[in-house]
Amino acid sequence: MLPLQLFRQNKQLILEGLKKKNFKTPEWVDAIVEIDEHRRRVQTENDSLAASINSASKSIGHHMAKGEKAEADLLKEKVSLHKEQAKELASKLEELETELQDMLVRIPNLPHSSVPYGKTPEENEVVLQHGNIPKLVAQKLPHWELTAKYGLIDFELGTKITGSGFPVYIGQGAKLQRALITYFLNYNIDAGYTEYRPPYMVNEASAYGTGQLPDKEGQMYHVTEDDLYLIPTSEVPVTNMYRDVILTEQEMPVKMTAYSPCFRREAGSYGKDVRGLNRVHQFDKVEIVQLTHPEKSYTTLDEMVKHVEGLVQSLGLPYRILRLCGGDMSFASALTYDFEVYSAAQERWLEISSVSNFEVFQTNRMKIRFKDSNGKMQLMHSLNGSSLALPRVMACLLENNQSPDGILLPKVLQPYFGAEMIK
Repeated sequence: MLPLQLFRQNKQLILEGLKKKNFKTPEWVDAIVEIDEHRRRVQTENDSLAASINSASKSIGHHMAKGEKAEADLLKEKVSLHKEQAKELASKLEELETELQDMLVRIPNLPHSSVPYGKTPEENEVVLQHGNIPKLVAQKLPHWELTAKYGLIDFELGTKITGSGFPVYIGQGAKLQRALITYFLNYNIDAGYTEYRPPYMVNEASAYGTGQLPDKEGQMYHVTEDDLYLIPTSEVPVTNMYRDVILTEQEMPVKMTAYSPCFRREAGSYGKDVRGLNRVHQFDKVEIVQLTHPEKSYTTLDEMVKHVEGLVQSLGLPYRILRLCGGDMSFASALTYDFEVYSAAQERWLEISSVSNFEVFQTNRMKIRFKDSNGKMQLMHSLNGSSLALPRVMACLLENNQSPDGILLPKVLQPYFGAEMIK
């Protein structure tokens, strides 16, 4: 959530940022400013009335002490009238504050100055490409055929049990998932991240804190009776562990990593581009999250991008890094870099990670703050990244490393998997 002070001081900056993000209702900015001004006028009137009531109440005591009952009775009538007016003002103030909050949470974060203009993924900026595209034999198979051939995943069984988009991993397929998760977590832990195993459902306050609500409400699975949400990423519970927490500068940065299954409705996804593991409703992912000093967050973002890049390189997959354009960025992000790996069988790039700086957008909602060296309270900056999402990583590992003898696994995975090849 953008700080209200920004609307008061630099409305034009907000409008320019929202234009880059292709926000469809910029008139909400003027509405927020007007509601805020109205609320402040009502607050001033209410404060003035409270001061008048307080002053009159003291005068009543003085008149009563002097035996001036008539004067005291007149003031009592005045106080009674003012209290009724104060009730009306308090009700109006509450109404305006609710209206203001409801509008503020629907305004997306502003993009960083380096974010390019654009409306579609095709307008994202490729900042780096690494590795050679594998040249496979003419009989190359996509991962959904490879997983059937080697008995790694049963997509139809998942459909029978739950529905489309809920794959069942079997034997070596389940083992490869476990190997990837363990390797990713160890890689993050070795870089100084503390591992957590969070809950897989969160309450409304947590989903609101990281920006999933109200923006992504239709994309989340909702347990209606208990009013809980299945997490779309472990970023949600992990970041919320510090909701309403005040840190010192000495405690920063906070570096966290977590594995979790992720649940996303992904409504309206059909066709060959979402076949197999390309888009599923339940998948495994390892996440990294940092909470850091505002002056260091963009250095931290660069470090997190390098960290994820090293992990992708270790898997031997060709990859590219993209700086997302304004129209392709998430609601909460100020700057996002996507990692894509090349699928040699499908002959297309597949996204496997997003690394983002949210600046104060999430921490303002969650009131994650720190005291600086002068004792002043400030909002921290929050960042997160996929390190990594498993489905498309697994798809590319299978497709790019297929051979007549089996599927050769990267050396870094072989100790975790317990073999060199899937046969």
